[in-house]
Amino acid sequence: MDFIYIIVLYLLLINMYTFALMGRDKKLAVKQRRRVPEKRLFTLSAIGGSIGTWFGMRTWRHKTKHNSFVFGIPAIFVLQVAIVVVLYRLIA
Repeated sequence: MDFIYIIVLYLLLINMYTFALMGRDKKLAVKQRRRVPEKRLFTLSAIGGSIGTWFGMRTWRHKTKHNSFVFGIPAIFVLQVAIVVVLYRLIA
């Protein structure tokens, strides 16, 4: 398999997972049940799931009053893009 294909597949899967997890956490919040820890949501975002987390925030209007999410998730995404650009320039 091509390395780029594996990376793209990984990013697709982790973002689908974080998107679904945000929806699940919102459902648990409404039912006042035990929630997904914020640390887990941030960790998954940091390892590539920031787009899924952000879309989950927007779709379910979840964690939109938490400044750590409102500013943190886009900041993680920008950092990830910057890392990819730097790595690409080093390799190319």
